[in-house]
Amino acid sequence: MPYLTGTTPTPPTTSSTDLRTGLGIPGYAHPLLAPTEWGELTRPGTPVHWVALNVADGPGARPDPHCLQAVERLRAAGVRVLGHLGTARLGTAHIGTASGARAFGEVISEAHRYLDWYRVDGFLLDRCPTDGAALPEIRRAATSLRALRDKAHIVLGHGTHPHPGYAECADQLVTFQGSWSDYRWSQVAEWTADYPPDRFCHFVHGVPLGHLDEALRIARWQGAATLWFTDRTDRGCTDPWETMPGYWDEIVSRIGTGVSE
Repeated sequence: MPYLTGTTPTPPTTSSTDLRTGLGIPGYAHPLLAPTEWGELTRPGTPVHWVALNVADGPGARPDPHCLQAVERLRAAGVRVLGHLGTARLGTAHIGTASGARAFGEVISEAHRYLDWYRVDGFLLDRCPTDGAALPEIRRAATSLRALRDKAHIVLGHGTHPHPGYAECADQLVTFQGSWSDYRWSQVAEWTADYPPDRFCHFVHGVPLGHLDEALRIARWQGAATLWFTDRTDRGCTDPWETMPGYWDEIVSRIGTGVSE
């Protein structure tokens, strides 16, 4: 993601009208390990807004034939694919200023590889900072990503409500990422009322089937249109996002077009 210092925020490219509630997939396991999960995303009528591709903590060292096949099937089905870019805090020379910060050029190189190999439609910037001090660098990142790929869809993976200025430099913000026990008591930031629901994403794990309707009501009340709810948990340091929820058909039928088998 090339960065242009001191630029004016680029207006988001996503239309903010008439977007129905749908799914945003933070990143399934590799298609070789989760073929059913990837296949379900192309089932007609499945309400997917986008899916993030994370080959090997990024695009990997070379094109992966299994990922290429999965992306081609998604593209044929009209599903938007985003390249997963891990980031922390954007600095002048590095992405991240604390321990474990990533070199700026490394992340730019990853963005190029995603585009060259998988022709992604945009990027999910995971672990995005939330404070106002980092806003100029994130704005620089979004502007440069759009320079790499025309109309790139940019999602900032904050995981909580960030400084409101971030809403002006991305198409969508992930304003909640965490457990059901936290989500059911969560509060929405007042400034989000100035934006339509298609600007916000919520990722919630550990949602029991019996509370799925309640979770959907919370998302509606808080004004988030892109969702990922799962009954999987992060117990044992597992990734709750890497497989579909046990109630896949139920969530598809509730928020989609009634597709269920």
